Amino acid sequence: MRFLLYRLRRSIGSPSRNPRMATVTGRLLGLAFLICFGTGLYSHFLQEPLAWMTFTTRPLWLYQVTQGIHITAGILCFPLLLGKLYVVFPDLFQYPPVRSLKKGGAVDLLERGSIALFVGASLVEITIGLLNTFQLYIWPFGFRQVHYALAYVIIGSLAIHIAVKLPVIRRYWFKGRMPEGEPVLASGREDAEIGREMADARAASAPFAARGITGRVFDWIDTTPAPDKAVSRRGFVATLAVAAAALVAFTGGQSFRVLDRLNAFAPRKAGIGPQSLPINRTAAAAKVTETAVDPGWTLTIANGDRSIDLSYADLTGMPQTSVDLPIACVEGWSQMASWRGVRMSELAALVGATSADAFKATSLETNSRYGVMTMGPEYVNDPLTLVAVQLNGEPLDIDHGYPARMIAPGRPGVLQTKWLSRLEVTS
Repeated sequence: MRFLLYRLRRSIGSPSRNPRMATVTGRLLGLAFLICFGTGLYSHFLQEPLAWMTFTTRPLWLYQVTQGIHITAGILCFPLLLGKLYVVFPDLFQYPPVRSLKKGGAVDLLERGSIALFVGASLVEITIGLLNTFQLYIWPFGFRQVHYALAYVIIGSLAIHIAVKLPVIRRYWFKGRMPEGEPVLASGREDAEIGREMADARAASAPFAARGITGRVFDWIDTTPAPDKAVSRRGFVATLAVAAAALVAFTGGQSFRVLDRLNAFAPRKAGIGPQSLPINRTAAAAKVTETAVDPGWTLTIANGDRSIDLSYADLTGMPQTSVDLPIACVEGWSQMASWRGVRMSELAALVGATSADAFKATSLETNSRYGVMTMGPEYVNDPLTLVAVQLNGEPLDIDHGYPARMIAPGRPGVLQTKWLSRLEVTS
């Protein structure tokens, strides 16, 4: 069996399948996942902050950039992961799959187990992440919880794999360390060693050689031809680079305006939507088409037993402030827009809130986990945080949160609560 697998590894050999290329693709893939992990944690804790956490509201475009990078790096993981699997494909035919414990089998087991876990978790992670950008939820589990948990599984298994493979990584990290004709054998044996084993096996099978079968089998194994269409190192690198560049060019426009003209496959495009601004959730989907336009709508602002109710006329009759802030959503798309409304700090002062108070914002929408969101004092007191009533010089479209919505710097779009009904001090 080992000789058959050896021949198979030889038959699928290629100049692009070597330890140096495995190291190069591996470090690019590892970097992409580390970027995704860091930016993903930032987005997660913005939405579910720990009690002690506070966040910066500057620069205004911070979340716009971090989440755009998160989605772009996640998309780049597809060609990088597939490229890495292509390079190490011959290793799948190692025999035995795990050596005996006396010969380093524990390390083998740890290496193979960690990479199997990493690849499996990565494929699920980036696939559901991509589908989430299109808001296609075809699985029975909660996306955010699983996406968050898998991130730790990926980083943990990656760390274990790097630790196990560190000697190989160090050897092939720099280009000059790559010897010409370096074999790609998962077991690490040289051709000569395999040849000696085959010679011993030939000798042991000599009594059967007269039948002709055994000899022909060994001749077939021993005369392994080179692949007819081996992929060169340059060809592989060029293919990987073109695939990565195309993915960024044709999807990055939803996050970065410089690529907007090339935005062909991303789920959102700048300037497309009500009032020339994309949306994720319509008023119909939120089931607020009647309550949002009710003439009796009021915005309640409360601080303990002190509260006031503001009608739409009251709110629009107060001093208005205009700001330019982006809507930046967790799905990766973003767009700058002009908003006009009442500063949150001025509304908080109406009920005697202090600069240390946080607020809870409640939407008319009741069938969403984002129908209630919290806002720390760093956002409440920021002069750019508004209860907005206008967008791009017009009253809010109902799909953009009419009659009033939150808009604050550096916040995910899901926290910019639409169809406001209540603001309440929580601390």
